[in-house]
Amino acid sequence: MSAFDHDPRWRDLANILTGHATGVGPGDRVLVAMREPEVFPLAAAVHEAAIRAGGYPQTILSAAAFDRALLSAGSDADLSREPDLERLAYEWADVAIVLRGARNPHEFSDLPAARMALHRTAQGAISALRTASTRWTLVRVPNESFAQQAGMPLGAAMEYFFDACLRDWAAEGRRWQVIADRLAAGTEIAVSGPGVDLSFSTAGRRWVVGDGRINVPDGEVYTAPVDGSLQGEVRFDWPQVWSGQLVEGIRLRFERGEVVAASATRGEEHLHAAIAMDDGARRCGEIGIGVNESITRPVNDLLFDEKIFGTIHLALGRAYAECGGVNQSALHWDLVKDLRSGGRITVDGRPLFADGRFLTG
Repeated sequence: MSAFDHDPRWRDLANILTGHATGVGPGDRVLVAMREPEVFPLAAAVHEAAIRAGGYPQTILSAAAFDRALLSAGSDADLSREPDLERLAYEWADVAIVLRGARNPHEFSDLPAARMALHRTAQGAISALRTASTRWTLVRVPNESFAQQAGMPLGAAMEYFFDACLRDWAAEGRRWQVIADRLAAGTEIAVSGPGVDLSFSTAGRRWVVGDGRINVPDGEVYTAPVDGSLQGEVRFDWPQVWSGQLVEGIRLRFERGEVVAASATRGEEHLHAAIAMDDGARRCGEIGIGVNESITRPVNDLLFDEKIFGTIHLALGRAYAECGGVNQSALHWDLVKDLRSGGRITVDGRPLFADGRFLTG
């Protein structure tokens, strides 16, 4: 048993998830989706908070060990099958609170990329259903595996987690709205710096502030680029994670909004399998900017790394309808690029971010 199992901060976080994030109210059917058993302390707190708010919570459990068994022994038809009970659960739910634990990032490293892609396509359909039909939020809950991949002691990882999550999200949202307003005032965005030279249009699109509702921890401003507008090249210096696989040294070149060249120094077969998943996987569905000052270093977990202050991320695949995006895909893979050393973002030619800070005055 961890010293953190009875930490009162779980209840504080549960109140954020059922209150600010999803607004659980009387009669709401609340799905608590546990990913790994170690998330139980937060699941129990969320269950209690949902009941106190008048909701009716039900819990399902999934785990990397279950996926490992399916990927190792299942047929292609098994891998391609959308999980029946998960689909029914998300169709039932008004609210979905997804609590993701962590596992060895190399857990699936010996499995063929093509089998991983089949499984991810089926899981992507469930993710799309959650996005479309529920008020949802998603949390990555640290454990020993998370701490190891982050290069931290478990205690330090937990403090990092709670510092990033237990914030006045309404106040943070008001601060970050200033950045979103600057972006929304223009239509042509350019990102430049070491290893990146990209441009895209946001005409008719909406910039959304990630203020602790969709993800916790949160801290991003994001949109969907106009389809066909993304041009240029980008090199991702940090390892990126796809379906439990580390893919390193990714380089992408975009023409007319589509990936026309893709390479990686490690795990390239997984990169190519991801962008071949369906017709929308080669296109960029989201571009976001990390703005959370409490998230300062990569921990090899996208739900944290995409929020690092002074980074951008590109999501290959599915776009968010709330931004005005239309690209459809089972894939939504965020890739994070650090801009803090020499990176620059301009809006209609005017600088928004340079020298490691936002220029919003």
